[in-house]
Amino acid sequence: MILKDKKAIITGANRGFGLAVAKSFVQNGADVMLCARDESLLINVQKELMSLAKNNSRVFIMKADVSRQDNINALLTNAIEKMGGVDIVVSNAGVYGPKGPIDEIDWQEWSDAIDINLKGTVMLCSAAARHFKKQNYGKIILLSGGGATKPMPNLSAYAASKAAVVRFGETLAYELSQFNVDVNSIAPGALNTRLLEEVLAAGPEKVGEAFYKQSVVQKESGGTSLEVGASLCVYLASSKSDGITGKLISAVWDPWKTLNQYIDDLKNSDIYTLRRITPKDRGKDWGEVE
Repeated sequence: MILKDKKAIITGANRGFGLAVAKSFVQNGADVMLCARDESLLINVQKELMSLAKNNSRVFIMKADVSRQDNINALLTNAIEKMGGVDIVVSNAGVYGPKGPIDEIDWQEWSDAIDINLKGTVMLCSAAARHFKKQNYGKIILLSGGGATKPMPNLSAYAASKAAVVRFGETLAYELSQFNVDVNSIAPGALNTRLLEEVLAAGPEKVGEAFYKQSVVQKESGGTSLEVGASLCVYLASSKSDGITGKLISAVWDPWKTLNQYIDDLKNSDIYTLRRITPKDRGKDWGEVE
């Protein structure tokens, strides 16, 4: 019951990874406010989670579009009224956006993806930050993924928005550090969710031969368990992770279960951050500008 008495908002929580996070939160004692654009799915999810809830955890739902400022403000207001406050925000809602070379994709679709993935995250964090500053405490968890750490040809809106989310998270962590608010991004792994199905449906001509083949293998292998990333979210939402902030943490590759043992090292280094690599970092001596 590591999240007993905690209150969380989770966006994009009616399926896939968001639903897995919601399940883990209620099983660990948290109250949750779930939002998504499909209200019928949310209603079914609410019924499912109530059967799993521990310690009288409560499950609330609200239809909301994270790309709309009025929806975000209403979500925070509703969550505070229903749950009596908010301690944790998980910004999970996201889309791949258009698939194909940048000179061939629909610009409005590209812009819409930025609105959801990046601007939706920023607006949610802005609203949450005002509340967290008043109570001098909060946990913010942002969804990143492979788009932030490597090029993703033919998925440029997704890649650009996810890299921006990580740098925004690092920046916000500095802004909120004096208010005991931790902000971290996570990479949950290669998940078999609706996004994978979109890639397979688009085909190699849209997403590229290499990425398509990789996705086929992922589909066949089962991908990374949703519960791995969900467990990382529980850790980052709990008091065990207090002081860990401004990082991009991989659910699959990083030893996150014991990161609290290395607080001083994390605070005083650029470990788990996005940084520029220089020739010297790779053992090259190309000389320096005088």
